[in-house]
Parts: sequence; structure tokens; C-alpha cells
Amino acid sequence: MALLDKHKFIERNATLLLVGSLLVVAVGGIVEIVPLFYLENTIEKVEGMRPYSPLELAGRNIYIREGCYVCHSQMIRPFRDEVERYGHYSLAAESMYDHPFQWGSKRTGPDLARVGDRYSNDWHVQHLTEPRSVVPESVMPSYSFLKETPLQVRNVGMELVANRRVGVPYSDEMVEFAAADIAAQADPNADTSGVEGRYPKAKIGDFDGNPAALTEMDALVAYLQMLGTLVDFSTYDDAAGYR
Repeated sequence: MALLDKHKFIERNATLLLVGSLLVVAVGGIVEIVPLFYLENTIEKVEGMRPYSPLELAGRNIYIREGCYVCHSQMIRPFRDEVERYGHYSLAAESMYDHPFQWGSKRTGPDLARVGDRYSNDWHVQHLTEPRSVVPESVMPSYSFLKETPLQVRNVGMELVANRRVGVPYSDEMVEFAAADIAAQADPNADTSGVEGRYPKAKIGDFDGNPAALTEMDALVAYLQMLGTLVDFSTYDDAAGYR
């Protein structure tokens, strides 16, 4: 009873309650934050993750420019309903090269964290050109202009350098061949050995249905087709029990 009386005294004294609340929050914050200063890395490295290829990076920039992140998230939460619909829950390492990350805060459309390889290039082009032709209930606007807009990236090598300065491990070789790689990845007749060597599992070939032109549609579809394809989740599925 005496303890309850003391609690009542604190609740009735606004100043004392404020000071007590601040102390509790401060102690809790210190306990959570201080250990982070002693960790070299808070992200567990996952085999298969690599930086975006120049074409994928250009597509990601278009994705952000057009506001795709407003209606589509790229974070599958560790709940059974999400895992059964979208695939393995998202790992922190999958976003380690994202500046900024594309987790999103709402979903008007489905999550895109595992959209890579789920549909053909033709499907993506048709969906972006006339969304309701493949998804009747879609409220997404048409992005048909992407197919008619030439991809223009000013000094793609410097963009890789800028990303390297914030921690993305682009090598000097990647920077040197960036302009050649961005064209070769979308050209079915090009020598793509360099692109495939520098960016394992990169999708190669014509993306927009017009091999004679390199368009913004090529870049965006290349980016979408890469999402969720770099990590082999077979061992994770067994461990998580969601197989």
C-alpha cells in the first residue's frame, strides 16, 4: 500500500513525473544505443549480394523518380501470410547497397522485394504500358513513355564513384567499364562476359522488346527482374519453417 501511495504522489506531481519519465527514457536509450558503437557492422553479410549493375542502378533511379516506392514496398515482414504470398522475409543485407532503401510505408500494389523472375520481360513492359491489360483491378497509371524515352545517364562512372563514397564496394574496374556495361547488358548481340563477371546473376538481353534502342523501360525492367534473385534462400526456408 505504501508503494502505491508513492506512485500516486509521483503521478500528481507533474514536474516529478516529467523528470522520472525522462530518466527512464534516457536509461532505456543508453542501453539500446551504446552497444551499437562497439559493433563493426550491424548487418549480417549474406552470400550472393552485390552492388547494382549500372543498368540496374539507372532503373532504380527511374523507379524512385516516378514514385513507385509510394505504392510498392520492398520489405517482406516475417509473418506467415506475407511469406506465403511474397516469399522469404526480407533480410537487412538485401538493402545494404540501397541509398536510400526502398522498404516503403504502405502498399497500394503488391510488395516487390521478390518480383524478379516471377514474370517475363514482356509482361513487365505490358504492365507498365497498360497496367489494367494484365491486372484489371490495378490503379497504377501508365508509364508507356518509358519505352519511347532514350536512357540518358550522364557520366555513369561518376555515379558509381558517388555510391562508393557511401560504402557501396564498386571497384575501379566497375567504374572504368560502367558506360560499356550499361549498354551491353541490354544488347542481346553484345559481348556480355564482362558484365556477367562483374555482376553475377545480372539479367542479360533486350528488356523492352526493341533491341535497337536503349530506353528507360530497359533500365526499369532490368532493375525489377533483379529484385530478390541474388540470394539463395533454400537454406533459409528450411531454417524458418516456411517451406
